[in-house]
Amino acid sequence: LHPMTTRLQDGTRWPKILPSLLSQASLPSLPSEPCNFCEASANPHWRQAMQDEYDALQSNNTWTLVPSPSSTNLIGSKWVFRLKQRADGTIERYKARLVAWGYNQKPGLDYDETYSPVVKPVTIRTVLSLALSRHWPIHQLDVKNA
Repeated sequence: LHPMTTRLQDGTRWPKILPSLLSQASLPSLPSEPCNFCEASANPHWRQAMQDEYDALQSNNTWTLVPSPSSTNLIGSKWVFRLKQRADGTIERYKARLVAWGYNQKPGLDYDETYSPVVKPVTIRTVLSLALSRHWPIHQLDVKNA
């Protein structure tokens, strides 16, 4: 174990024990996450992840193809790749996301307003407290491509 000294916000130094590099070297190495489409397309796992993402976007009617006017500022896109791991460090799945380059847009020119529905944490806590006090069943779900 290698001791490492860290500093608290008040300036107090506190020793922190980190696992040695040797113990980390004994862990199985994970494949690296690709940085671009070309790297990802060489691996069948990443190709399948990209196909799954594309199929989900299509089935959710995420976009509609239309002719682009020449005066329009088109938004580009890129693939982002991540390995999702289980608690034991093994690979749960390969995740590929197609993301838009929204930072290329200009307010007032390319869009007028944006809206992103989010729930405040206090609302979630209130609903969970209400469900608990009334003995309601609580369910969880994961919305893909949300």
